[in-house]
Amino acid sequence: MKVIASWSGGKDSCFALHKAIQQGHNVQNLLIMMQDKGTSNFHMISKELLDAQSEAIGIKMVKIPTTPETYEQEFKKALSEAKAKGAEGIITGDIFDVALHEAGWLDKITKEIGLKPIRPLWHRNTTEVLDEFINEGFKATVVRIKRDLLGLEWLGREINRQFFKDLKKLGTIDLCGERGEYHTFVTDGPIFKKKIEVKQTQTSTINGWGRLEITQFAFKPKGR
Repeated sequence: MKVIASWSGGKDSCFALHKAIQQGHNVQNLLIMMQDKGTSNFHMISKELLDAQSEAIGIKMVKIPTTPETYEQEFKKALSEAKAKGAEGIITGDIFDVALHEAGWLDKITKEIGLKPIRPLWHRNTTEVLDEFINEGFKATVVRIKRDLLGLEWLGREINRQFFKDLKKLGTIDLCGERGEYHTFVTDGPIFKKKIEVKQTQTSTINGWGRLEITQFAFKPKGR
């Protein structure tokens, strides 16, 4: 099936893309909603880093600037345009219903537009999802944390086996961050043609969130 993939730059959308490709879907492009022209919603990832992911994976990315008030309208418009270009479905990394929307929101929207939702991670055990993400060779960096749930020392940590063990020890955190505990930026994995290497970062805090801004990065050939 010819599809588009809802993209965040983080682990769940990336892992869902991987699973959908394994299922044989033909991905037309990645679709990401932007809080402005320079930074993505939720994960707060810069345009430059998103472009780097697009290049590293080899799939074109479509960025849609939006606001909380126009989000649904702009999302529907983007889906309609994708359908007009031949898309039949949309991949999402949702494990549960979309945050900040009512239950069944995605089903309602896709039905209205005439696209099929493809959710490879839907209702899976989140511990198993993170375990599989790591086992399959994906690499990601923590770029945002909810400060009342995780300390700033978690910013910049790589999603690996040690991260998995340390997070599990806390006992109060969903392993995939499904309650907004943390967000990530994926730098490598089976679908990446080249790696993204984080070279320089800076941290900041605002409104109860900690943020790691990746200020310098470089591409690195696979296998090195």
